[in-house]
Amino acid sequence: MLPMFAPFSRWLPLALVALAALWLRTHDLARRPMHADEANQAIKVGDLLEHGRYAFDPRDHHGPTLYYAALPIAWARGQTTIASLDETTVRLVPALAGTLGVLLLFALASPLGHWPALAAAALMAVAPASVYYSRYFVQETLLVTFFLAALVCAQRWWRTGRSSWIIAAGACAGLMQATKASAPLFAASALIALAVVVRARPASARLTRDLVLALSAALVVAALFYSSFGTHLTGLHDAIATYTHAGGRAATGTSGHEKPFWYYLSLFGWYREGGLLWQQLAFALLAAAGFVVAFATRQKLLRWTALYTLLVVIALSLTPYKTPWHAVHLVPGFAILAAGALAALPFRPLALAVASGVLFLQINQTHLAAFLRPADARNPYAYVHSSPDVRKIRALADSALARTPGATIRVISEEYWPLPWYLRAVPAASVGYWSAPPADCDGALVIASATHAVAVRARLHGDYHESYLGLRPGFLCVVFTPVTTLP
Repeated sequence: MLPMFAPFSRWLPLALVALAALWLRTHDLARRPMHADEANQAIKVGDLLEHGRYAFDPRDHHGPTLYYAALPIAWARGQTTIASLDETTVRLVPALAGTLGVLLLFALASPLGHWPALAAAALMAVAPASVYYSRYFVQETLLVTFFLAALVCAQRWWRTGRSSWIIAAGACAGLMQATKASAPLFAASALIALAVVVRARPASARLTRDLVLALSAALVVAALFYSSFGTHLTGLHDAIATYTHAGGRAATGTSGHEKPFWYYLSLFGWYREGGLLWQQLAFALLAAAGFVVAFATRQKLLRWTALYTLLVVIALSLTPYKTPWHAVHLVPGFAILAAGALAALPFRPLALAVASGVLFLQINQTHLAAFLRPADARNPYAYVHSSPDVRKIRALADSALARTPGATIRVISEEYWPLPWYLRAVPAASVGYWSAPPADCDGALVIASATHAVAVRARLHGDYHESYLGLRPGFLCVVFTPVTTLP
């Protein structure tokens, strides 16, 4: 090959991997109905977009980076109100972050060699959990990306000793903390693994000063976000108080999200659910082989990855509170370990064949999870997901208010998310939410949970047509539509 084409041929595969990662994460983002958690957070973005208000809630919400990151995307798409905000806009935040994470993993894995690093990036690019939750408006993908960015910056500082790199690493650590309270788990696991695996000192001539700079950068960045950039100083206190709430929920085992110890590892296994096959066994076995290779060689990055991933698996598995989006934290480590196993194979064609087979299987699973069955209750990533029925609510509301201008749409249910998202364009005065049936239940449209339907039915005047709407699996709502126009 001519020397002038060498850089092109070297970097073209990475560009293709990045494009594949971007397409998988951004194609048809509005395909899946909004999950309750997504809807709740998207409403917060709408309030920030319209009124510039944000106040960190230490009880039921995570850090603010997700909301602030959505603002420039909304502005770029010409959306300045909550009514104009849409699913694609908010989901572009994790989608773009997830694509960046693939490139950061390549940079992190570079000590393994160019093509093993490329293999690691490709495996993460098509991993079902990474793709699915890069299309999901929650904090987890941002947390992974900020963590990878912190690692890459720290890696560069370790090699060069330049203070700018450790300051950047500290800033990324601050973004991690401002994203989710679980950030210290991953930082601590990384530092413990580093202390065990690496004995050499970094290249920095002023180690103490650089570490102070990194810590300062982390604190400043986190403080800016939690204080809403100085407009809500109580958020600094709440950023610490959140550990009281999160710790109690995780330790007591009374959240309703308790799972067995092996739950996260099972997501990378092989099982059938209602006729659908879910499997990542080839990827998991390749990662397991990489774990063995890590301790059979002197590759420090591979050893560090093996120990770090093991610590994270143990920590997440020991915590009773488990939700499937935490599985995204295992993918980067598994991808690097799998790449290490591929690099250890004696023949490059054999490694290419194995990598191609694993990638094919992963792409097949990603297609099933993210595109064919994205809201199916049998999908292990579609956790207590909203039913496609929720998309009917806007048309029902518009029709009801057109028939009865000035009347109220009543939602009477102990659980009602994501309905506020689908009713976001309805004037606030025209819709109300009750957790229990009020004395007067009449309205232009009444949506009641099955639990409250009998009580609501007894308090309605006039004739109503009844139909049903599934909020999520196992949660049914009764829709009462007036047969005649209300006075």
